Amino acid sequence: MLKTLTFALMHFSIAFTVAYLLTGDMLIGGLIALVEPAVNTIGYVFHEKIWQRLQQQKLAPSAQL
Repeated sequence: MLKTLTFALMHFSIAFTVAYLLTGDMLIGGLIALVEPAVNTIGYVFHEKIWQRLQQQKLAPSAQL
């Protein structure tokens, strides 16, 4: 759990720093740093579902042999 929390903190810090450097605005930097990981998490869920479906399709022909 500690590793997950430290990774989340690092991710937030990097997202904030990049957004702040690009915009020069702390509020926008903070909003992007909060919203981006949330959107990324949702994207990851869909990516995993698609990946699992592709893996099942890949295994299905060999299961029939």
